[in-house]
Amino acid sequence: MKRIKRRALFAVAVSMLLLLGTALYVLKFLVYGGSWAASRVSFAVWQGDAAARGRILGRNGEVLADIKDGRRVFSSDTVTAQATLHVVGDAEGKIGTGAMSVYRSKLIGYSPIFGIYGPDTSGGDVTLTIDAKASAAAYRALDGRRGAVVVINYETWEVICLVSAPSFDPGSPPGDIDTNPEYEGAYLNRAISSTFTPGSTFKLVTAAAAIENIQDLEELIFHCSGGIEIDGQWVKCAGRHGAVNFETGLAHSCNAVFAELAVRLGAQTLWEYAKELGLTEPFSVGGIATASGKFDLADGKFELAWSGIGQYNDLVSPIAMTRLCGAIASGGNTARLELSDAEGISLTSGTRRLLNASTAARLKELMLNNVESAADDMFPGLIVGAKSGTAEVGGGKEPHAWFVGFLDDPQQPYAFAVIVENGGAGRTVAGAVANKVLQELVK
Repeated sequence: MKRIKRRALFAVAVSMLLLLGTALYVLKFLVYGGSWAASRVSFAVWQGDAAARGRILGRNGEVLADIKDGRRVFSSDTVTAQATLHVVGDAEGKIGTGAMSVYRSKLIGYSPIFGIYGPDTSGGDVTLTIDAKASAAAYRALDGRRGAVVVINYETWEVICLVSAPSFDPGSPPGDIDTNPEYEGAYLNRAISSTFTPGSTFKLVTAAAAIENIQDLEELIFHCSGGIEIDGQWVKCAGRHGAVNFETGLAHSCNAVFAELAVRLGAQTLWEYAKELGLTEPFSVGGIATASGKFDLADGKFELAWSGIGQYNDLVSPIAMTRLCGAIASGGNTARLELSDAEGISLTSGTRRLLNASTAARLKELMLNNVESAADDMFPGLIVGAKSGTAEVGGGKEPHAWFVGFLDDPQQPYAFAVIVENGGAGRTVAGAVANKVLQELVK
């Protein structure tokens, strides 16, 4: 009797394990079935290295990728094809951030019921949040230079422009792409997968920390005589600003002011603010993980001064800097950045606070003053708040040119970041690129 009972219990246990395993498989099938079906070993939906189904559209209905006669084709406008390469993808699948790779489950028209053999074998459409005309304007403005342009809507948190250069026309890839230095790094999406020395754009981080941690900040007077001595070493400034307050120091991007502020704040505080403001940790853009930035705890005051200015070992990605500017413009909050309808756009989903509302308001005032006092004529008809950066990179190379900020317009709520690698002066070079893109968007 006992033996029968043990056997019965054993049979019940085996049955329970089988049921549990089946339930686990069904759950995985529901979650990952689309990915399995879209695997590159699925000959039914892949032709060579290109998904042989589905269209990719821009936010205004422009066809950015399609299937013609069983082959993948791209925008007939060469500039648009080049400008949207890193968000659309290439036929060889070498660009991991492209919609052809990231959203392939929807492109092939997979459903849990019919799989890939449903009534419609043409696949599904993926509509990107990207504005094709603004992207083309950004690519033209880069004018053959390496760099990136990012624009987001800081009300809906949709990515409007995500351009990386160098690029190429995926419909007609150059034969020497792997050997010609002109195309070095062309498969890399610099906007979200690369990090760069931020230069003076990082002063926004130091400014935020100073606003919240130095009580008499607005009453302080700083002295710049072409720089400042920190721990027996000279921190050079691009100008000789004399006696300046905090607001004027940011408007003139005075290194002496921000070197002194960095030392007062300390390395730990700046590290914490860089992290809290989202510059050092990865986050998701439409399901794509961004590159992690970097802020090292400096060993000495001299190194700390330079890190607070945006040099030393500081690194940030253009998309992270854009998100920060969007948070400043929107009162301190941010949300999940959306890139397509493939995962179902849910506006303001995943809302989180990057910085205190009053701190955001003060930074917004300061950034508006930056442009009004130094670069107002650069943006005709627009109200722009911004911060420029001229990031020294060493090696005898020209500095990276940065320009980051936002458009202060409830009808056109755009935040942006532009970097031109080894481009020179941030305001004149990257600022000019930003203007051309913004002007296209507000037409």
